[in-house]
Amino acid sequence: MTDAAGLLSRTRELLAAHPPATTDRTDFLRARFDAGLAWVHYPAGLGGVGAPRSLQAVVDAELAAAGAPGNDPRRIGIGLGMAAPTILRYGTDEQKRRFLRPLWVGEEVWCQLFSEPGAGSDLAALATRAVRADDGDWIVDGQKVWTSSAHLARWAILIARTDPDLPKHLGITYFLCDMTDPGVEVRPLRQITGEAEFNEVFLTGVRIPDAHRLGAIGEGWKVARTTLMNERVSIGGARLPREGGMIGPAARTWRERPELRTHDLHQRLLTLWVEAEVARLTGERLRQRLVAGEPGPEGAGMKLAFARLNQEISGLEVELLGDEGLLYSDWTLRRPELVDFTGRDAGFRYLRSKGNSIEGGTSEVLLNIVAERVLGLPVEPRNDKDVAWKDLSR
Repeated sequence: MTDAAGLLSRTRELLAAHPPATTDRTDFLRARFDAGLAWVHYPAGLGGVGAPRSLQAVVDAELAAAGAPGNDPRRIGIGLGMAAPTILRYGTDEQKRRFLRPLWVGEEVWCQLFSEPGAGSDLAALATRAVRADDGDWIVDGQKVWTSSAHLARWAILIARTDPDLPKHLGITYFLCDMTDPGVEVRPLRQITGEAEFNEVFLTGVRIPDAHRLGAIGEGWKVARTTLMNERVSIGGARLPREGGMIGPAARTWRERPELRTHDLHQRLLTLWVEAEVARLTGERLRQRLVAGEPGPEGAGMKLAFARLNQEISGLEVELLGDEGLLYSDWTLRRPELVDFTGRDAGFRYLRSKGNSIEGGTSEVLLNIVAERVLGLPVEPRNDKDVAWKDLSR
């Protein structure tokens, strides 16, 4: 049943039992998960059938041809791209059964409580504390920042310091946090675009049961690395059609507005178009490599290229439009449901792209990863490696 023919047969059985035209969208997605056709490489009972990951395309093509509804990855990208693979690898059987189905269907939105205002790019310097109570629960206090979708999320993946006497990469533990619990406060964080896509999250005496700990106590950094590697692939390696990213609007403007063209802009647009296409095809290659295992440090390279290209292309588009490119249509505060890199006008794209080199790991951190883990260059000297976190200067 794990070959292409078997998956095709199973998909057709799903469509026959739950015709998309007459089946409620959520009911169809639940049935698809239960049939093992959500992510075919996951184990049976968890939305998959243990098939090769490459065969997901067989299922997706058959469902698309039948007009079957999807689960909107743009809305639940953090759950799909970051929480799910981490839960699958480190979660208990009970955690997998509880969380993966509503996550994939989209009934429960997830956010990521990692970044902190006092840690900057050094995520391992986090100060949010989790202290064990007498009854075994954990009491969490601290502040997180730049949290996408926190205003929509039911659950969060959270890392917190559980032993300040250990060096900063040790003594961190990974939790699953119920965002509806008392003590969780979400405040909008307005960005340069005018939108509040991100949030600050304040955690005050939040009680998390030990059953919602992911991985061993003190091994949260190891668990978080799985999340981070998947996050970079999710951001930088998203599947796009040709001209499906930032290059699309710029190319359309070039075709539709011949009066704006100059020789210099033509040469620069051609260069960026080729680079965007190379990045798109490299992303496809990276996804094919995932068939053989988990994402490696190559995802950092894709994320770097994504940020640089978005900023250069959006800058070119504003320059191409001249005075018109400086107009900004609407600065009304909004709290969008989707992370939108290419929406609205050229000014929005230009301003939004500035965040691409910060979110999901700063470009400086990713350059270090590429240098050390891809190119094999000497690691950057660290004078805090064996120092207890509580003794570090902050």
